[in-house]
Amino acid sequence: MYEFSRPLGDTIKKARKSKGLSQRKVADMADIEVRTVMHIENHEDNPKMVALYALIRALEIDPRETFYPEQNCDAPTVEQLGLLIAQCSEQEAQILLPAVRAILSAIRNQSDLLVGAIT
Repeated sequence: MYEFSRPLGDTIKKARKSKGLSQRKVADMADIEVRTVMHIENHEDNPKMVALYALIRALEIDPRETFYPEQNCDAPTVEQLGLLIAQCSEQEAQILLPAVRAILSAIRNQSDLLVGAIT
């Protein structure tokens, strides 16, 4: 079993259950075999990219949940920011990017100064 098998299977199962779907229904939605869904959820299979892509799309899973589970956070404010950014056009995102970087840099520098003053 690969190290990604467990987080992948857990993410698929969590998304499926949160939508109230059966394994068969998910398999139908993704146009894959139900046994493929079962094997993935039980950490018994290394899915092909075609199946993985279909599952992620069918269940509307954020790929970061699967590939970067350590970055997964349940912070509603972070989620709201992500949703706002996802709704931006490419042009809007290009305008926002330098501003966001500058704001984050200022916030982080201020935090570093505060931590340095305390220690």
